[in-house]
Amino acid sequence: MKIKPTGDLALIKKINTAIVLEAVLKHAPLSRAQISEITGLNKATVSSLVQDLIDSHLVLENGPGQSSGGRKPVMLLFNGTAGYAVGIDLGVNYIRGLLVDLEGNVIAEHQRGLKQQDAEQAITQLTECIELLINEAPDCPYGIVGIGVGVPGIVDDNGIILFAPNLKWHQVELQRQLEERFGLPVTIDNEANAGAQGEQKYGAGRGIPNQIYVSVGIGIGTGIILNKELYKGASGFSGELGHLSIEYDGKPCSCGNRGCWELYASENALLELAALLGFENLDELLLAAAAGDERVIGLIRSIGDYLGAGIANIVNVFNPNVVIIGNRMSRAAEWLEPAVQAAVDQRTLPYHRERMRILFAELQDQSAVRGAAYYAISTFFAKIKSGQ
Repeated sequence: MKIKPTGDLALIKKINTAIVLEAVLKHAPLSRAQISEITGLNKATVSSLVQDLIDSHLVLENGPGQSSGGRKPVMLLFNGTAGYAVGIDLGVNYIRGLLVDLEGNVIAEHQRGLKQQDAEQAITQLTECIELLINEAPDCPYGIVGIGVGVPGIVDDNGIILFAPNLKWHQVELQRQLEERFGLPVTIDNEANAGAQGEQKYGAGRGIPNQIYVSVGIGIGTGIILNKELYKGASGFSGELGHLSIEYDGKPCSCGNRGCWELYASENALLELAALLGFENLDELLLAAAAGDERVIGLIRSIGDYLGAGIANIVNVFNPNVVIIGNRMSRAAEWLEPAVQAAVDQRTLPYHRERMRILFAELQDQSAVRGAAYYAISTFFAKIKSGQ
């Protein structure tokens, strides 16, 4: 008995649909003929698959393009407003949220302070923030496609926050709780990984194959991108370079170690020094620095020295194209940069620093929240491409 190859044909169609959608995402506006040229698929197949994507509200016709002779081709665009995603950056003392379309354009944002770090109370505030953003979404074919959350801690593949030392959280099943509450796909990752993804997709890291994103907030985290892929290590927990020991018998850290880099080079380290001068928060310090207060500028430069020392270690190990400094302390770039650069120049191997650049996050303190939203979008695309 001859078996009909229905399953194989269906699989081939899924694969080809994914190829066509990827071409539109990367190269739009473009015509059906250009898709055929880029993908190698014949024109009849492309025409059929494009029509399926138009019927699915993912692709739009955008009028005629330039003609090279003969009829003008109809140009195609990705329909970025076919759905929306929520991105959340859960900080140690804040919650920052965005509603974005499927191209990552910001539609709405919400930010609030996080005074209670108890997991139950913090998650209540987190769900309130998500609800506010969901309610801002315009009507569209796919609605809210997912939620992405960046957190300052170690996260496993099941979205469980195993350990977040600065929040004092252990074994918090955040993904499960949010999925049960909202009935949507939820992705949880370390906020520095999310920040690295945000800068690679939308910011200073676009098109750069090897980059280390250094998130400098209350603590320090790092997102490592090698050959354009996020490196997560054997167990998925790489990037905790804020807990590199830079002082052998240094200050005790909440992680259980001593002399961790983040104790000397973070926003928290700056605020500890600034308290002696009567300053309470980063905003006050930045205003004072902008006004020329040499005491404050000196404090920021001292943090920059330590920040550069840690970055030098990273450069010597990974030999990246760029190191991108992000999160809240990137707002102090004007005063940090000379000290960071000087420390890196002094401490790195000459061959490693020859072509390496230090950049500050183009998205400033929105790198992680934009990256978290991108996680939700990419999960949606993966489902579409697999035909689910």
